[in-house]
Amino acid sequence: MEPIKTAVVTGQHPFDARGFARLFRGLEGIDAYIQHMEEYAADAAKLWDWYDVVVFYNMHRGMPSGNGAGHDKRTQTAMERLGETEQGILVLHHALLAFPDWPPWAELVGIEDRSFGFDHAQSLHIEIANPDHPITRGLIAWNMVDETYSMNDAGPDSDILLTTDHPKSMRTLAWTRQYKNAPVFCLQLGHDDEAWRDESFRTVLARGIHWLVGITPGN
Repeated sequence: MEPIKTAVVTGQHPFDARGFARLFRGLEGIDAYIQHMEEYAADAAKLWDWYDVVVFYNMHRGMPSGNGAGHDKRTQTAMERLGETEQGILVLHHALLAFPDWPPWAELVGIEDRSFGFDHAQSLHIEIANPDHPITRGLIAWNMVDETYSMNDAGPDSDILLTTDHPKSMRTLAWTRQYKNAPVFCLQLGHDDEAWRDESFRTVLARGIHWLVGITPGN
């Protein structure tokens, strides 16, 4: 089976580049191309439709229309074409907070009001909300340290996979949904290398990418 061609789009939020690259290099069956939004939006090599999955790990503010820092017309074009095909979309951690003034991104992630607070290095107990989903099947509850967001939860039009009852966190931590023609997987976890090294986190992330292209564990 060919590796899953995966664009990993970053920008407007600092991160541990070495640890992040190590994370994606270690995901079996996934061929990741980490790039800034500017490179992805430029599409210089005409690769938009070549990728099987696009992972967003950016936190651009404002709108993707040239009116906010780090945006230009190409960013708007790239973001507006999301969902036109069945190309999978994964929204990872702070990308849930991207484009706060742009309603389509709120529709994509399934949270209309994305105002938030955050707390670093919280000890989380994570429960499996849907044990029958291919992403979570066979997993058991686990503990990990990660950054939390206090914000609204994904709503009833999403399939909730992971939850927590941490008082400084939103309850829903992972969910799937549909955006136009595209399957979407949202994962709130994943702030830094401590989280990226967690085995259960890595399993959920890898399975999420596989699920977006219709592959289930063991297939």
